[in-house]
Amino acid sequence: MEPNEVIDVLNRPASQELLARNIARLGYVAGDGTPRTIPIGFTWNGAEIVLCTAKNAAKVKALRKNPAVALTIDTEAQPPKILLIRGTSTQEELDDLPAEFLRQAAGMPPEQAAAWEAEVRELYADGMVRITVTPSWAKLIDFETTLPSAVEELIRRKNG
Repeated sequence: MEPNEVIDVLNRPASQELLARNIARLGYVAGDGTPRTIPIGFTWNGAEIVLCTAKNAAKVKALRKNPAVALTIDTEAQPPKILLIRGTSTQEELDDLPAEFLRQAAGMPPEQAAAWEAEVRELYADGMVRITVTPSWAKLIDFETTLPSAVEELIRRKNG
């Protein structure tokens, strides 16, 4: 997929709505060679998806070995909106908490946000890893204007 095509998909209003959410499912190849999919908090910075995790997380070592990832961000309502992203990840070890991680407190009442920040600063006292995903492929499925590729193909055959 060409970079301008990826940008076009990610700039659609429904994609922007999904990128404003805070939980995605991250798919990657684990250290033992088997696939993993995990829920993880994320931030969209307008060009990349930023994930933050503990320095000792198994995914950090696995992503250093194989940086290819897939992400799914979706809704629970019917019909669902689904944003599928594939890309390459990079990791950066930080001695502090990434600003993107601290932004997860946005929307919490001030007292709750302060307590949460104090707790995570203690838990991650040695810092975190910022994982950045640069999208190289994206597909939006909203079941109104876009469908899964296999369904689109079936409709073409039927009408064809």
